[in-house]
Amino acid sequence: MAEDTSNLVTINIDGKDYQVAAKQNLIDAAHSLGIEIPHYCYHPKLPMAGSCRMCLVEIGMPMRDRATGAPVIDEATGKQKIGWMPKPAIACGTTVSPGLHVKLNSKLTVSSREGVTEFLLANHPLDCPICDQAGECTLQEFSSQYGKGRSRYRDAKNVKPKHKSIGPRVVYDGERCIRCTRCVRFCNTVLKRSILGVTQRGSRCEIDCFPGTELDGNYSMNVVDVCPVGAMTSKDFRFKMRVWFLKKTKSICTESSVGVNTTVWFREGKIYRITPRENDAVNIAWMSDSGRMLYKAVDAETRLKGFRRGESEVSQDEAVDAALALLERGASAFVASGNMSVEEQFALKAFAEAAGGNVYLAKKLGENDGMLISEDRSPNRRGALVTGLVKDFDSAEVSALAAKIDAGEVGTVFVCGEDLKELGLTDEQLKKVEIVYLGTQANATSREASVVFPGRTVF
Repeated sequence: MAEDTSNLVTINIDGKDYQVAAKQNLIDAAHSLGIEIPHYCYHPKLPMAGSCRMCLVEIGMPMRDRATGAPVIDEATGKQKIGWMPKPAIACGTTVSPGLHVKLNSKLTVSSREGVTEFLLANHPLDCPICDQAGECTLQEFSSQYGKGRSRYRDAKNVKPKHKSIGPRVVYDGERCIRCTRCVRFCNTVLKRSILGVTQRGSRCEIDCFPGTELDGNYSMNVVDVCPVGAMTSKDFRFKMRVWFLKKTKSICTESSVGVNTTVWFREGKIYRITPRENDAVNIAWMSDSGRMLYKAVDAETRLKGFRRGESEVSQDEAVDAALALLERGASAFVASGNMSVEEQFALKAFAEAAGGNVYLAKKLGENDGMLISEDRSPNRRGALVTGLVKDFDSAEVSALAAKIDAGEVGTVFVCGEDLKELGLTDEQLKKVEIVYLGTQANATSREASVVFPGRTVF
């Protein structure tokens, strides 16, 4: 099958022709080819600002005779002449068009980058050794790649606010800020709230909250992600770990059924932070602050760490024997969770069928915030249908289990990670049955359980 090229245009970068998607931003087009155009203020998910000037490049177009429209041919080469613009243009403000010529490594382009870098560093504290952004800072990287490697600035640097709390989860350092305004544009366009703005003028510009406001809300930490330098830092992650020591793995946020794509950062079995992973079909490049904090459940004080029978800690074998003895009495029921993986739900289905018990599925609802947290607070409730754990949601309501307990039809309940009290069961109903609890956190149900198994978290 032939490739569809109807939506492609040919552009020339440093003397080589490439085909790219039409109507694309030049930075994005170059990125799709594996070519880097350095930039600070541009972010593909935010409106263009064009303020940092780091992406200045030479651009030109094939020349045509103004009178006839015929191509102007260079007699020396026999090729169409290129009319280069007298000054460099910002790549973030340039849309690719047929015949566009770009110079990324010309003397003028290199000089422009060096000049921009020198100005950005003129009042920068150069405190990379103590900056949380070190190792993933674009200013640090571009200064090395495109800067002069020396400074001609001898005057005293501007003094600006440092370690300024602008919200419950974000700290601002004015001396590191390069005024790219990504954080401002995020608040204005994504949060649709005018929280941050640029104050002062010239080299004394800084970011601040509007009077009477602060960077609060459940999406404030996204400004840390979009900040290209160490100006916006997370209170939760500050001074905890150097990023080059961390390993990362792809994951999915379990806060709700939205399925926000995430990256989990860890070292030696300990999680240090969770950040969003780009997926235009789901979460674009954002995630909630509450979703970032889910990793704290791994080392929470309520984390279950041992097997228990009654009030006594026992071995795994003893706990298994005790649980099987209760289930073998018959009249058993199973409470599944929408937080279980598909594999866990499939295994529970086989277990319930072997024990001859009915399965009930927890239903946890909350408020839809209109962004990335849905009403359904179970990330994999639908998996119970896919695996056949339950036939439908209505017949698997936990309220039906409560009625059977009252009728004396259930003697043992095997609970997977849920708190039956939060699901509507009363203390009296819990005392009528024997409970086998498998979960990660202690709760009212685990405290009433006859047998407790510690489970693993989603991480």
